[in-house]
Amino acid sequence: MLFLFFGLLYIGIIILAIVSWWKLFEKAGKPGWASIVPIYGFIVQLEIVGKPAWWTLLLFVPIVNIVILIWTLNLLCKSFGKDEGYTVGMLFLGFIFLPMLAFGDAVYLGPAGDPDYQFARNTYGTVPIPVNKDLYNSNN
Repeated sequence: MLFLFFGLLYIGIIILAIVSWWKLFEKAGKPGWASIVPIYGFIVQLEIVGKPAWWTLLLFVPIVNIVILIWTLNLLCKSFGKDEGYTVGMLFLGFIFLPMLAFGDAVYLGPAGDPDYQFARNTYGTVPIPVNKDLYNSNN
């Protein structure tokens, strides 16, 4: 009976993580299904945080892979307006902090929270595009 309880709890946490990553990718203007494809999902995550796709190769280097995963997670949190404390929460209590980030009021601010990156709306929904704020400054 105990095995069944923990098995169902484990499956529930996995489903919650998949749904949370899916929603997080969609918040960033990327396809949600990309979050469930192993290597491609990390490449899309690198696009979200503004890092080059070749960083995926660093996942195959021992010790370096841990640093890259933590760094990428930190940049992901910054992309949604969170700080390093939130990154620590994601590392140690990811099953709580990931759904909070995905289903909460956090908004994608651009790669690593870049202030020059804004949202533009089109007929298909929210699509992130880089915007030069100086072009729209009324002081010019």
